[in-house]
Amino acid sequence: MPRRKAMWVLSPSERTPKLAMQDPPRNAPPRNLVIRNLANTASILGILPLCLLFGEHGYQYLLPLMIYNNVMDDLDGVLAAKLNIRSNIGALLDNVCDAIVHTVFVMVVGMYYFQATGPQGVGISYLGSICLASSLVATVAMAVRVVTRINPTSATGTGSPTNELIRHIFFILLVSQIAGCNPTPYLIAVFLLHSVSMLAPFKMPYMIRSLTKSATSIGIVNVSLLVAWLLPVAAPFIAAAFVATYLVSFATGGFFWLRDKNTSPQKPSPVPRA
Repeated sequence: MPRRKAMWVLSPSERTPKLAMQDPPRNAPPRNLVIRNLANTASILGILPLCLLFGEHGYQYLLPLMIYNNVMDDLDGVLAAKLNIRSNIGALLDNVCDAIVHTVFVMVVGMYYFQATGPQGVGISYLGSICLASSLVATVAMAVRVVTRINPTSATGTGSPTNELIRHIFFILLVSQIAGCNPTPYLIAVFLLHSVSMLAPFKMPYMIRSLTKSATSIGIVNVSLLVAWLLPVAAPFIAAAFVATYLVSFATGGFFWLRDKNTSPQKPSPVPRA
């Protein structure tokens, strides 16, 4: 009689692939709940100290709060990139937090100089009214920008970011304190100019913050804000660098956008049928 071949019967547990023993992919996000939410935590921590502005003498904390928020806003992006924890929810949370903080900053500045530009700092003047109105225009422009980018996948990278407006407000307030001049006219100009550039349909790639990609360069940008605040001698030069690169980006971006728009071939209009 022919010999039968020995048959090995595998149990169900042995037939199941042991996926748990495989090494996770190199770019897989971390499984730890705390690590996965570090960037989101930084976004939320960036808005919590805003309550200081609503105290009796809260305006005196405006400049350090602007620096703090800029640091936390950049930190959440660096953490998301370095730890591979980017997500649509995190990007949405970042946009919402930025919208809240930047709107508060703009409205606080507008209201403060609306009330403080009368004769000898008492009463209300036309300049303060214009400052408040222009801050409202900037607030509307920020809201439109945030709403059009509420879906992170639809972001186009055009226009100037809202935190660039906050940095310019920071430098105007800081330099005006050093020079002993009234910042209201410059605030009006910045509010109105950014109301246009935030909604511009072209990219502005030459701004300092747009050129910084690595964590080291982003850290240097935030250190420069701190140096400008603590070292008055350096403040005008640092402010000039930020404002100049913004204006160059606005001018060149708008020029190339208009040139491409005028030179792009237009589709012929359809001929109506008889």
